[in-house]
Amino acid sequence: MNCRAIVSLLVVGACALSVGIGVVGAGKAVEDGSEIKAVVKDNKVVVTVAGKLFTCYKFGAEQKYPYFWPVNGPVSGKSITTETSQPYPHHHSLFFGCDRVNGGNYWQDVNERGQIVSQGPKLVKSSGDSVVFTDTCLWRQPGKEPIIRDTRRITITAPDATVRIIDFAVTLEPLVDIVILKNNHSLFSARVVSELSVKSGGTLINAQGLTGEKGTWGVASPWCDYSGTRDDVTEGIAIMQHPANRWYPAKWFTRDYGFFSPTPMYWLEGNRLNIAKGEKLTLNYRVVVHAGNVKEADIKGAFEPYRKTK
Repeated sequence: MNCRAIVSLLVVGACALSVGIGVVGAGKAVEDGSEIKAVVKDNKVVVTVAGKLFTCYKFGAEQKYPYFWPVNGPVSGKSITTETSQPYPHHHSLFFGCDRVNGGNYWQDVNERGQIVSQGPKLVKSSGDSVVFTDTCLWRQPGKEPIIRDTRRITITAPDATVRIIDFAVTLEPLVDIVILKNNHSLFSARVVSELSVKSGGTLINAQGLTGEKGTWGVASPWCDYSGTRDDVTEGIAIMQHPANRWYPAKWFTRDYGFFSPTPMYWLEGNRLNIAKGEKLTLNYRVVVHAGNVKEADIKGAFEPYRKTK
């Protein structure tokens, strides 16, 4: 079933933080026997669909930042994303971070330069046609007061056997005046396994139909999709930006080795962004993990219900 058909199965629920962005849930999931469950275990929120592992939200205190891994394909059961690989092993699967924040690095490098530290996820809904959990994270350097508090709300649905959806809403609240300098390491990002990368024959494509790093890098687009074939199974992952986001549609930083991210910080006016203490910034993203390529999954059609949510 492609995503256009899936849309008719979805129901609108509330998933937003301060701006009230809605989510699309999967009302028939339980009827179809694909109940979703989430449990917190060993510094992970473990999410299963019909008894099979879909993803883990890893939040250990020693990590640079919380991240999702694995992010398993609905058909193969193998992760679409890589937890770490060359080049740039600091790309951890599906994650949120930023470099050059008040002189700190909340993206790569040693933890002393900066960490995004989870205060412990809380399950809001642990089973049924969706699971929902929240997490509050502090951006800080060891021994120093935090500079940002971020609050996340994550909703996971499974419309049918070929699609998994992660809705990621985050509100950044500066605890001091913040200055972010121009950099290409910012905000919501994914790194696919090398077997699905363009370098291995996979496809990176944006909403305008432009492909590869050459076609998509620096192009403003509502979404990008990465897909490829591994062990005779074609699967992919799309990242969608919500129209209410600041900078929408942000330009993309893309790489043929498997990285892609809507990265507004590389194109800042004046090469810097100032955010005053207490000035909140809310961003919403949708991740669609799907069977087939971008056309077979109808990612273009799948964006429409997300675009229309309030």
